[in-house]
Amino acid sequence: MYKVSEFSKMTGLSKETLRYYADVKLLEPAYINPKNNYRYYDNGSYLIAMILVSLRKFNFTIQEMITVMEDESFENLETILIQKKLGIEKKIEDLKNTIEEIDQFLQWGKEEEEE
Repeated sequence: MYKVSEFSKMTGLSKETLRYYADVKLLEPAYINPKNNYRYYDNGSYLIAMILVSLRKFNFTIQEMITVMEDESFENLETILIQKKLGIEKKIEDLKNTIEEIDQFLQWGKEEEEE
């Protein structure tokens, strides 16, 4: 069992994030000491935390993370990841188009100066 401070260091999740994740039922402590309300996490909690860290890195919303974690078979995870990937690819394409438009605008400005 790991104290919150230890678990925070292990996972890279802040104490506040761990508290929030517990509040929204994403990652609840494995044990809460009834005498002092100290929260403790275990190795199973670590696995879940690492999944959540990855999902946040992939820009999942809290609701999307809850959906994935409630689906214990992770059946919908592939679909959501594919949607995220397509969204990122679209943003990249949009940014490339914006860069092209900027380049064209700059070129147009240079042509106007030469005339």
